[in-house]
Amino acid sequence: MTQGAGLEPVSPVTAAAVEDWQPAEQPLAPPLPAQAPPPPPLPPAPVGEPSVDYTPTAHDLPVIRPGTDRPTMRLTAPAVEGTGPTGPLFVVGDVHGYLDELRSALSANGLIDEAGHWAAGAARLWFLGDFTDRGPDGIGVIDLVMQLSAEAAAAGGYCKALMGNHELLLIGAKRFEDTPVNSAAGTASFLAAWRLNGGQTTDMDRLRDHHIAWMSRLDAVALAEEHLLLHSDTTAYLEYGTSIDAVNDAVTGILQRGDADECWELFRKFTKRFAFRGESGGLAVRELLDAYGGQQVVHGHSPIPYLLGEAGEDGGDPTPHTVEGPHLYADDLAVAMDGGVTMDGTLLVARLPLG
Repeated sequence: MTQGAGLEPVSPVTAAAVEDWQPAEQPLAPPLPAQAPPPPPLPPAPVGEPSVDYTPTAHDLPVIRPGTDRPTMRLTAPAVEGTGPTGPLFVVGDVHGYLDELRSALSANGLIDEAGHWAAGAARLWFLGDFTDRGPDGIGVIDLVMQLSAEAAAAGGYCKALMGNHELLLIGAKRFEDTPVNSAAGTASFLAAWRLNGGQTTDMDRLRDHHIAWMSRLDAVALAEEHLLLHSDTTAYLEYGTSIDAVNDAVTGILQRGDADECWELFRKFTKRFAFRGESGGLAVRELLDAYGGQQVVHGHSPIPYLLGEAGEDGGDPTPHTVEGPHLYADDLAVAMDGGVTMDGTLLVARLPLG
């Protein structure tokens, strides 16, 4: 496994040490071979149909009409209390740069205090990926997650994160810029795809080496109790290994090798979605559970309003769906955690198992 920090409690630290915490500068993965100076930045991506080589989440995804079934689970914020050597388990859906909404959701669940510091003792917290793009402060989100990782470990709990497709996209845009990649849709680049998928110039300007190093070491798959944690609702993970360790090692190895086409293929596969929806959804989930363990998949990536269907099918205007909590589906074997914060939806934090 590549993400070892926080598995076990560490020695206590003083409050002053936590207050003074800053993310340390860390070396990047092995540098890419020297390349010629890149050409001038590309102009803003034109408005039009996205590349068919991957499946980006648009800003204006269709949502279901009000009044239809709403098979989502209403959440309350339970008190965070330890349950012996380990505390309660929480997951966070896609954040996409919405730092204020993240702080509010974490605070409502008793995970951080008014100053934004870890307040949950031995609790365990997993982020399911996609910290940046579309929202106003993706780098602020990454900084907060890194801060909470250190503070949670000092308190006897942990805060960890998974690799999302937008982490791969941001890493690629920074490393490879507009280097052409082998895209089935024709010549493309990470930088063009990043812009098309909501990349924010302010995030790129503030991106530092330690952010890239941290993202490059994130696991793609994790098992927490009986919950198999993924970012994307796809079975493409199986193409990278038949065990959790094998998948995580494969993803880390690809990023360390730094081949643009290989990284693009990984990004493309991690953008696939909807494998767990429909009549065959339960079978797809069971395929992952049989390979990696667990009793239930918990994922982000596909906004819950989009999983629930389309709006405006009768010619009317789409109306945002009110997401009250995680979406349980695929024979109750899958839990969707992307509440559609980029669609005026909800940034979800949930305690597992769902009750």
